[in-house]
Amino acid sequence: MAGQSLSDSRLSGRRVSLLRPKLLPAFFAACLALLAGCGGTVTADSKVGTFSVSPSKAVVDTNCTGCNAINHLGGPVHQFSAGLDAGGPAPVAWTVNGGDAAAGPGTINAAGQYTPPGYLTADRVEVQITATLKANPTVRATSTITVTPGFLRPLTPENVALGPNGTVSITAYLAEAGGARDIRFALSDTPAGSTGGEGTLGLTDCRHLARAFTSCTVTYTAPPVAQSASVTYVVASTSDSPARTETAVLLNASGVNSNPASHQSELAAPIPLGTSGGNNSDFDAHGNVIADCCSGTLGALLQDSTGRQFLLGNNHVLARSDHAVVGDAIVQPGLIDNNCTPNGDGPGTVPVGVLTAWLPLNAPSTNVDAAIAQVASRAVDSSGSILELGVRQSDGTLASAPPGVSSTGGRGENASLQLRVAKSGRTTGLTCANVTALDVDVAVDYYHDCAETRPYLTKSFTGQIGLSGDRFSDAGDSGALVVDTANAEPVALFFAGGTDASGVGQGMANPVGEVLNELAAQAGAGAAYTFVGTEDHPVSCLSYGDSTIAASQARSLSDSEIARAQQALALSRMLVNPSFGILGVAPGKSSDHPGEGAVIVYVDENVPQQVPQILNGVRSIVIPTTAHAVAVGSAPLSNTLHDAPAPSSASLVQALAAKRQIVRKLMQQNPAFFAVGVGQSLDNPREAALVIYVDRNRIPAGLPSVVAGLRTRYVMMDRLHVTRSYSNASAPGRLCTPHTANPDDALAPASGLSISGLNSF
Repeated sequence: MAGQSLSDSRLSGRRVSLLRPKLLPAFFAACLALLAGCGGTVTADSKVGTFSVSPSKAVVDTNCTGCNAINHLGGPVHQFSAGLDAGGPAPVAWTVNGGDAAAGPGTINAAGQYTPPGYLTADRVEVQITATLKANPTVRATSTITVTPGFLRPLTPENVALGPNGTVSITAYLAEAGGARDIRFALSDTPAGSTGGEGTLGLTDCRHLARAFTSCTVTYTAPPVAQSASVTYVVASTSDSPARTETAVLLNASGVNSNPASHQSELAAPIPLGTSGGNNSDFDAHGNVIADCCSGTLGALLQDSTGRQFLLGNNHVLARSDHAVVGDAIVQPGLIDNNCTPNGDGPGTVPVGVLTAWLPLNAPSTNVDAAIAQVASRAVDSSGSILELGVRQSDGTLASAPPGVSSTGGRGENASLQLRVAKSGRTTGLTCANVTALDVDVAVDYYHDCAETRPYLTKSFTGQIGLSGDRFSDAGDSGALVVDTANAEPVALFFAGGTDASGVGQGMANPVGEVLNELAAQAGAGAAYTFVGTEDHPVSCLSYGDSTIAASQARSLSDSEIARAQQALALSRMLVNPSFGILGVAPGKSSDHPGEGAVIVYVDENVPQQVPQILNGVRSIVIPTTAHAVAVGSAPLSNTLHDAPAPSSASLVQALAAKRQIVRKLMQQNPAFFAVGVGQSLDNPREAALVIYVDRNRIPAGLPSVVAGLRTRYVMMDRLHVTRSYSNASAPGRLCTPHTANPDDALAPASGLSISGLNSF
């Protein structure tokens, strides 16, 4: 797509910052000289007479796929150590050399943590790691790392919905300029597999240019018949690297075709919302050079009591995390989708509003991440239409439509547990999820810059809404309006998210009632805001599923967990009493805490039973079933949420009260807990549970199964950043790629290869 930039990757997490000169076009001539040549061969001796280096060799890619450790920021690194032959660590200084002629060898810090370069100009290079004994600099040991190019970003698009015989062109990019490596595509039933899947793939077309990243494109065609909604994956891979990146294709019998690309392009005025947009000054500049940029989603349309209309979005999208000024231009699409070229420096964006007000993140009194911009004349659809929120059209695409406002007078509705919601965002388009946590206390990190090199503050929010679903959101969806799929009534304003350790998307959203109230309070003088919309109407729900339980059950248990569960099982058999509705027990795996063993208690589905949360020190899993299923061994090993009863209102009220009493102490005592809310136990869906979001880079040694009398459900993921997901984050790379004016290299600007920036979550 013209103007598509190389943005951050949900999969790789790597930012490749490409420099665009504002005043110095000769800058790129110097960069071109750096791209010539490739790295040479180095040799290594990992053991000398005094000490040795471990590991002696390794193969990684530019995303650090294959790296063996995580640094304190949550990014992958390859950890080296030096040991004395006589025993104990060797006091050494680390250095690195060799590598790519243009990108260099990467970096290694004083602790022996190696980070590869952000790109290559060859198919593979070798890097030499040297440890020098501090007491005697003449004594050295070396190790060799082979580096190959990794994926620069997710596939484009990273998700798409197709009806029977629908087609989509899928493109992959490698962090390599000038090499000869190709990308392979395969159909799969799983995100990282190479077999299965439905539909067909055409021939792969790869382009290799010295002044642009390698790109390969393939056409996917859906099967002629889709029995029901299912997900097929188009998986991209390369030789010599375990890295994978994929497009999730949602096949559906109803013939809906939905491609997020429509949310990222420049739209004709008056524009619908749910599209790419942001502050025209949201970029990082190094002198006269723009290094990277940020963008998010223009979410919805508000009006005040006088009828004036305003764009609604996040503070961090429209007001640059408190660093904007009133009157800043808000543009569509955002800079990330225009090669980081601000309006006024070149074509490709249109001013659609001027920044009017925002709720400051640095004020303790604010509890939402929101900003408004008064719309420019005739620039925005005055009905408040949002992309794909309407009915299916004859070509399978979804029409734009305003949100529903008739049942609430434009004030929106409150969220409830397991409420089905949809959002229309810049990156993943129209997707659906469930509300899985209420009243969430959450700490979110904000930065001064798009590159996230200068921390600004960590903002604590209370009473937020937790959302969960595969492919529900990704970087760039910040600011999207979350609506009830049954009636399109506004529910929340999406502002932060990420991917958990099971690969499931986790999101945080501000309740819309609080957004409207705080904006009105800031305006003062009896001001009031309401959503612009229409009669309530259903929304097509494009759901990629929720693999939380499946991923938990697929995880292997350690030997110690198996032994612990077996011991508890033996002691739990005395509970079995069919006349009282306890039909049997079996060993199992907890879905509330993946990787932890549990005791399954089968209960009569017609006779609800109270089962202890802990049996002999091990979690219990309560599964309603029949005596026949237990007898013949066909009873399930886990619960499913789609047909499970929700916790009663009384139990939810009790759980919310308990959570509010302990949440502050719980988060203060354990900094690894960055969010806590109330949701539904996956081990016993009839019970409410504390949903605790845990920094997976700082997982405590012990995680309690019960807190304040409530089951605990743990979500392991990286801390929430609003600018991008850090599921596999690594240090940023730097690459001078030409902003070419040569017609022979037209691929570079057309594919967005001249500039890269950052999406805002």
